[in-house]
This record gives sequence, structure tokens and C-alpha cells, in this order.
Amino acid sequence: MGSKVFITGIAGFLGSHIADAFIEDGYEVCGVDNLCGGYRTNVPVEADFYEVDCTDLDGLKDAMEGADIVYHAAARAHEGLSVFSPAQINESIYQATTCTLSAAADCEVDRFVYCSSMSRYGAQETPFTEDMEPKPQDPYAISKVASEEMTRLMAEIHGFEHVIAVPHNIIGPRQRFDDPFRNVASIFINRMLQGKQPIIYGTGEQKRCFTFVQDGVRPLKKLAHQDNVVGEIINIGPDDEFITINTLAKVIADILEFDLDPIYMSDRPQEVKLANCSADKARRLLGYETEYTLRDGLEEMTDYIKEHGPREFDYEHLTLEIVNDQTPETWTNQLI
Repeated sequence: MGSKVFITGIAGFLGSHIADAFIEDGYEVCGVDNLCGGYRTNVPVEADFYEVDCTDLDGLKDAMEGADIVYHAAARAHEGLSVFSPAQINESIYQATTCTLSAAADCEVDRFVYCSSMSRYGAQETPFTEDMEPKPQDPYAISKVASEEMTRLMAEIHGFEHVIAVPHNIIGPRQRFDDPFRNVASIFINRMLQGKQPIIYGTGEQKRCFTFVQDGVRPLKKLAHQDNVVGEIINIGPDDEFITINTLAKVIADILEFDLDPIYMSDRPQEVKLANCSADKARRLLGYETEYTLRDGLEEMTDYIKEHGPREFDYEHLTLEIVNDQTPETWTNQLI
């Protein structure tokens, strides 16, 4: 296996941390980002950076030249928003993945690691296991599952190895905290630091597990070189501390010593209520284990956001394609 790693979304939250990890291990790292959801300052100075959109096939080929391993981490990871902006989300996921795979095949890479999403599982019995049939229930998840199929097909036809990683609910420093459409923990922290109560959709009894970014990057990095992961789907994230969104708000409020009195709004359409992935396969194949508790991770996040200063939420980087009586008024009226 070679030593040059190419990362899409390298200026984003997950992509930049993956880049750091490989640079630390002595790999040559390059990558692309269109900067729609990330920041140029996130890119390690040691990495070769190209401001290229993943739907720009020629730009991808030029940037990917000589790479042995590809991590496709770029995506507009807006699951809830995808119900109301499906065209943008589909383009950023399925079309972008197809172009990245085409470039990878043309550049004759050795291995392609696709970062999927636990949204692939839909509303099934928890914990979600990798042998479950995908049951996506929103446009974001449909695009992710279609991209998995395209990854498998292109790898088989063109003779490169592939792995499908399923990281979920990643939190930590560098996560964009002024995006009103995603990243619930970041949104809560940003609002509380502005003296505003968190806004919770539905009853707040939806349950999730959260992955601190360093706990996710360690197993993700192993997917570049281990033989026992080729062709596999592997959940990357903890299966303990399965908590409600109400509890998440309470933990953050406790860290910030904030007097909590959440604002409750209507449910978002198609939101999965219980979402928790089994980590058994990752433990078996990758020796996966966590070093951070949820509170540890949230404390690092709050320190990061405090250091950079709370920000007003940016509604301009994405467009609501569909505005009707189902569109959350938090978005249409810019209440977040």
C-alpha cells in the first residue's frame, strides 16, 4: 500500500482531522474542498490543498494525481435539510461521489474509503448492525446509500479496493458551529454562549450516541492499510452513552453553568427517533475503543467555541428549495 493520501473535504471538520492524523504518521497528504462548509485555516500547512468542488472531474483528477489512498469525506451533511433542499444535497453527495470515484479509477488508486452515514439504517431496531438492509427515509440517506452502491460497483469494475465507513454524530473542535441546519451540539453551545436557550425539535426524547472526533479518526486511519477491512461496511462510533437530546442540552448547560429552559418546536419531518450503531464489528476488526466520554468531548467543544467566539448563524450558504407548511419555521423565519 502506498503512502500518498488524498482527502475530499480536507478543509472540513472530519477531513482536516484525518489529514492531521496521516501527516503525523509521515504520509504525504493532499486534498480538495470547495470551502462551502469548512475553513481554509483547518487545512494542515503540510498538506497540498486545491480549492476544487467534488463535481469538477478534471479538477479532481489533477489534484488526485499520484495518490494511492482516497478518503471521500466531503458532503453537505444536512440530513434534516435534505427534505427541503434535496437537489443541493444530492449533488453534493451522489454526484460528488460519482465524480470522485471516476477520478480515482482514472488515477489508478489502490484503495477508496467512503465515509457514509448511519442515516443509511433509517428507523430500524437499535443498535444498528452492518448486516441490516439499508432503509433510508430522507433524501440525504438515499444519496448516501446510492453512493455506497456506486463505490462497490466502480471498485469491482476498475480493480481498486474499497471500504465503506459509517462514522456517526461526530463532535469536536473545528466543527462548524454557525450552521443552523446541522450539528445539534454545536448549535446548542453557540446559542447558550450568546445567552439564548437551545431550540429542541419535538419532545427532545430522540436518542443518539456522539463520537468525539479523535475517537473516530483512529479507527478511520486504520482503514487505509488493513487487509481485513477490504469490501466491508464498518460502523465507526460508540454504542454506549445512548442519550436523549434533552440530556445533551442538560450536559452542555451544566458545563457552561447555564440556566436551562429549552424552547420546544414541532418535529422535523422524517427524523429518526432512535439511532444507535453497534460498535462490535469495529471492535473486532479495528480494535476500536473510546478514550473520551461524552462530557469530555463536549468540554473540548465548548473550549473551542469560546476561543473563537460565538457567532450569528449563517443562513446564506444553503438555500431552502422547498418552503411549505412542513418547513421548520426555525429556518424559514431564521429563529436559530
